[in-house]
Amino acid sequence: MTKTQKAEIIEVLSNEFKEAQSVIFCDYKGLGVSKLETLRKAARAKDAKVQVVKNTLATIALSNAELTGVELKDTNILVWGSDSVATSKIAADFAKDNDKFVIKSAYVDREPADAAKVEAFAKLPGREELLAMLAATWMAPITCFTIGLDALRQKKEEA
Repeated sequence: MTKTQKAEIIEVLSNEFKEAQSVIFCDYKGLGVSKLETLRKAARAKDAKVQVVKNTLATIALSNAELTGVELKDTNILVWGSDSVATSKIAADFAKDNDKFVIKSAYVDREPADAAKVEAFAKLPGREELLAMLAATWMAPITCFTIGLDALRQKKEEA
């Protein structure tokens, strides 16, 4: 890889990491290409990205994006996205199904985190679930009011 290619990769990753809310570092030794492609498809569906990056290039890109505090060692595959919960769910779900895929560390909400914090974020409800809960909460008074009106109508019809 030439210096210009490395510089281009660093620039692209720096821009990606600046906009990402979470970046998760995982070990993938022993996983086949088909398994990694499954991970990439799952990430694409949630607007996240997955890429194997050399540690030196990733470290430079992370420091350019003002993300510090996590040291990269051994082989790493990076999963990043703008939604911390969705990105954590992608990595945690894939790790449950594949023993050789291990979450090492991460930046969650742009703060250094360990694998336990990623697992905790993965258990949180997603954006769509939270919006559904909010809509149900807003609809509860209206629903109760209409049920009460219907009960009042039935009572008056009986009398």
